[in-house]
Amino acid sequence: MQIDHDALVLVADGRKLLLFRNRGDRAFPQLEADVVRVQDNPPNRDQASDAPGRSFSSTGSHRSAMEQTNFHDLEEQRFAAEAAAMLNKRALANEYEKLIVIAPPTALGEIRKHYHKEVSARLVGEIAKDLSNHPVPEIEKIIAAA
Repeated sequence: MQIDHDALVLVADGRKLLLFRNRGDRAFPQLEADVVRVQDNPPNRDQASDAPGRSFSSTGSHRSAMEQTNFHDLEEQRFAAEAAAMLNKRALANEYEKLIVIAPPTALGEIRKHYHKEVSARLVGEIAKDLSNHPVPEIEKIIAAA
């Protein structure tokens, strides 16, 4: 996959967001960081306060366990929605023409849920990999090979 000059490349996972702009050309991409955002999201065991609750029926002796809320997963979903909102805002402001999104499959699916039609129209590629902790030259190579 080739990256056009001035295209945006979003590299994200549930905790880290990197937004690059290609300052090079299609033959020699040069990704330059535009936005870097890291979210503190500790494991669920550090966020949950106690065991899930139980529900009792007012008639009879029925009871049921409640499913425990996974605060870590909820925070990752919220972070993905924020990433999509940022892309939506920039697309509506005509700040980019082409976009490539790179994220792990779960995060990519969550980001996709929130795409505005303007983002979808500018989207030229998606890569379902976690590259948020890779060096920029390696990200450029992986995009070129995709």
